[in-house]
Amino acid sequence: MKRLIVVSLGILTTVFAAYSLNRYWIHRYDGLIARQANIYRLDPDLVWSIIYEETYFSPWKIGKDGEIGLMQVTPGVGRDWAAETGIRELERQMASEPSSLLRDPERNVQIGCWYLEKFYEQYRDTSNAEARMIAAYNAGPSRAAEWNRPAEGGKALSGEEFIQRINIPSTRTYVISILERYRKLKGIRSQTGATVISPDTNDRLPPGPLLVAVQPVDE
Repeated sequence: MKRLIVVSLGILTTVFAAYSLNRYWIHRYDGLIARQANIYRLDPDLVWSIIYEETYFSPWKIGKDGEIGLMQVTPGVGRDWAAETGIRELERQMASEPSSLLRDPERNVQIGCWYLEKFYEQYRDTSNAEARMIAAYNAGPSRAAEWNRPAEGGKALSGEEFIQRINIPSTRTYVISILERYRKLKGIRSQTGATVISPDTNDRLPPGPLLVAVQPVDE
């Protein structure tokens, strides 16, 4: 009997430790995500859901097409971001050694949010803007615009109609998966309430001021 109790306690301890480790792993960048999402007027839960899908919070990941870091930012997007900042040192670094910058979690999320904001600006007034934003982030803005284009004389597409028009299976799966996770997070938030955090002002990165942001709750 004692042996059974010991074994049961050991199993429970292992399960609890694994659960706690996973909670830490997927939420250790919540403050960083909240800061950068707030700067670029994005929902932190959406950014969190994209990172979950892209790399499961592994900043060392390299994609098959050269994407780097948490949000799988390409060097090309990084160079565009650096050029927009007007900071020559950043432009030089992105031109000569992009991987060193893009492997940095804060910089990577900053650039990923900067890029995602462009799609937010483009689709903010459409139905289910998040689906368009996610598709553009994954497959490129021109493909997303084509999928979003209604038939001549037709009305604007609903979110579901847009997703059905995505003719790249991997992108359609990507969009659906992220939206499901994002909506799950929003449902949890509505039940538990938001946790407000104050970003560390010492972590300020150009461009834009740092503001109070909302931290994603546990999945």
